[in-house]
Amino acid sequence: MYKPLVAVVGRPNVGKSTLFNAIVKKRISIVEDIPGVTRDRIYFDAEWLGHEFTMIDTGGIEFVDSDNHIFTSMRYQAELAIREADVILYVVDGKTGVQPQDEDIAHLLRSSGKPVILVVNKIDSVEQEMNIYEFYNLGLGDPIGVSAVNLMNLGDLLDEVLTYIKKVPQEEDSEDIIHIALVGRPNVGKSSLTNALLGQERVIVSNVPGTTRDSIDTSWEYEGAKFVLIDTAGMRRKSKVDIPVERYSVVRALRAVDRSDVAVLVIDAVDGVTEQDKKIAGYVHEAGKGCIIVVNKWDLIDKDSKTSQKFEEDIRRELAFLQYAPILFASALTKQRINRLAEMVKSVSEQQHMRVSTSVLNELISDAQLTNPPPSKGGKLLKIYYMTQASVKPPTFILFVNEPQIMHFSYLRFLENRLRETFGFEGTPIRLILRGKKDGDDK
Repeated sequence: MYKPLVAVVGRPNVGKSTLFNAIVKKRISIVEDIPGVTRDRIYFDAEWLGHEFTMIDTGGIEFVDSDNHIFTSMRYQAELAIREADVILYVVDGKTGVQPQDEDIAHLLRSSGKPVILVVNKIDSVEQEMNIYEFYNLGLGDPIGVSAVNLMNLGDLLDEVLTYIKKVPQEEDSEDIIHIALVGRPNVGKSSLTNALLGQERVIVSNVPGTTRDSIDTSWEYEGAKFVLIDTAGMRRKSKVDIPVERYSVVRALRAVDRSDVAVLVIDAVDGVTEQDKKIAGYVHEAGKGCIIVVNKWDLIDKDSKTSQKFEEDIRRELAFLQYAPILFASALTKQRINRLAEMVKSVSEQQHMRVSTSVLNELISDAQLTNPPPSKGGKLLKIYYMTQASVKPPTFILFVNEPQIMHFSYLRFLENRLRETFGFEGTPIRLILRGKKDGDDK
């Protein structure tokens, strides 16, 4: 499902990150709930009144003539977020009043054509509410006064966000069509891979314009199977901005991943796994999407009998949370192994939709506990009563136990591995959810 993007922008030190953390209800810089997933990122999912959206934090926008690459980088990041966002939260400082740079940023936002909500932060008391009126001069409509640090008036702000989010068109799901997102850093060969796929024999191609996502999706039929390729290309460095753009390709990848069923993570064989690859892979994993790793430009690598094995070991080590993702060594240029990708996508989609009966699951749980007894804590043993499957895409299972807090992540990983050994689930994450159940309750 597509999640609207809400970008937080403004000049430095107006409280953007504080507002971001207040809305997502987490301090993102210290979140570590999934081992191995890179967390130093600027985006996170949020929810308000049953509506989900993705928040994007940005660095402060500085309009200065300087060779300082930090300022240039921060501004470029913010401009990218503005282009990709469905709604923009423009944060200003209610204590300092309107500053010259506030007016420059307001002009930039007006020219973007995107919905802008003017947020006057640091309004910590009733007396300070008079400070809000000065910001009408920015010409961005009615300002909303908030205190991010004290969580004041955030409800009114989020209600206003919803008025715009509800207008974002939602795409209808089709069980017969598999949406594929080709994601990765710039210049790893996503466009070449797309062209190679569409150039195969027995392929029917047609352009599907304007999904309101500022991209052109391509319908693709291969040997009777129907796909939609979601375009994530076009991310290029501006000629006058001498900074690497790899850090910001995540923002564009968010859209594609949210709209996809299966994400194809394209890695450059020459560069190997980079930090940016980890960020994109982490988002794919957390979004619960199917995943295939394509190592492109394999034709450029000097190989011996152990080259692919060593490369796969490196990928498994660097992307430890994607152990379930199949790996394809390919070349978009020479079309080496490209014809295998369609079948791999179909297989992953089938694995995403797999259902297992409760009786079979409970047999697996009984055998697993005999092989490896559950953990204990403080002299109390964890008891697993039964397991049932709640949903698919991704396959989600509920474990009913006596004391959820006794469960250790290593034992959950053991159970996940048993599920994969027994049923496969190749290419899809698995969700295991704990539910407490007291002794003596009906099973």
